[in-house]
Amino acid sequence: MNQQNYQQQTLGILGGGQLGRMVIQSAISYNIDVHILDPDEHAPCKSICQKFVQGNLKDFDTVYAFGKDCDVITIEIEHVNTEALEKLAAEGKKVYPQPDLIRLIQDKRVQKSFYRSKGIPTADFVLTDSKEQVIAHADFLPAVNKLGKEGYDGRGVKILRSKEDLDKAFEAPSLLEKLIPFEQELAVIVARNERGELVAYPPVECAFHPTANLVEFLFAPASISDTIAQKSKEVAIQVIEALGLVGILAVELFVTKDGEVLVNEIAPRPHNSGHHTIEANYTSQFEQHMRAVMNMPLGNPELRTPAAMVNLLGEEGYFGEVLVEGLDEAMAEKGVYVHLYGKKTTKPFRKMGHVTILDEEVNLLKSRALAIKNLIKIKSIEA
Repeated sequence: MNQQNYQQQTLGILGGGQLGRMVIQSAISYNIDVHILDPDEHAPCKSICQKFVQGNLKDFDTVYAFGKDCDVITIEIEHVNTEALEKLAAEGKKVYPQPDLIRLIQDKRVQKSFYRSKGIPTADFVLTDSKEQVIAHADFLPAVNKLGKEGYDGRGVKILRSKEDLDKAFEAPSLLEKLIPFEQELAVIVARNERGELVAYPPVECAFHPTANLVEFLFAPASISDTIAQKSKEVAIQVIEALGLVGILAVELFVTKDGEVLVNEIAPRPHNSGHHTIEANYTSQFEQHMRAVMNMPLGNPELRTPAAMVNLLGEEGYFGEVLVEGLDEAMAEKGVYVHLYGKKTTKPFRKMGHVTILDEEVNLLKSRALAIKNLIKIKSIEA
């Protein structure tokens, strides 16, 4: 297939948030039309896609009708109607990642059981159907209680360190996962197209917000040994090959004190851990996702320069129309790239944008990232 054919195909994306927005920004360079389905009439993608449909991502008829007008269909969020996607695939539409894999990843219980069945290294766990069952496994603590379905951006996760915490357990199908005393949290993004070509990005190091349970900082390259870097890539490749997934896959990893690399969770779409790739890598994760699902040749994933990424989250105590403080000062700095997501309103800890900082001096990245975090504040006009 040549580029002319790519340009004649319409890419449909379920979800119109910032991830879809950045995929569209890559698609524009290839003259590829992108259609978006999202429930929010003010979705960040609305003003830059070729066609916008407002609708429920979980409704069969809505997803099916949307997909009929597309040649290739992908996602920027996992919480979608997979039955409609399966019907579209059966009728000849290209749906990537594949609907059965989206369904597998939607349920953390199924996801974890898959790792175990394929010999993929992960923390020990038990499946529970109720709070009573969690309490019955008190001897498994300390552990993390995770909802099977609907968890997202830190929601649906409870840390149970002792019996005193058991009252916080979920009264729903969930899993109890051993709390790992890890040294570092890493992420590796891998991509695979329909031809079976596969690439892996260099591992990045993630630092999480202490209360919001969201990635706050990201550093590339990760401060790890060559052995851990190679092992991390190998585990991520093992996961995408075991799944047979077409598209991009973010693999979140724990590095234990004794050098083990364990899979935490995966996301079958562009991910917060790859935002820096727009400026820092030869091929951004967003272009790579588009290339993979459109069955284009995959791009070079290597780093061009060391980078840090700072998530811009809504400040605590602020709700309403967005006001960004510190933007001019940040823009004046060398190697600072600001990305605002086009969201009309803010609320505490909402992802409103990110900043990538490039610097050849790796030892300066952490201090510069902290300075940017303290400089740019997302508040509201009404406050």
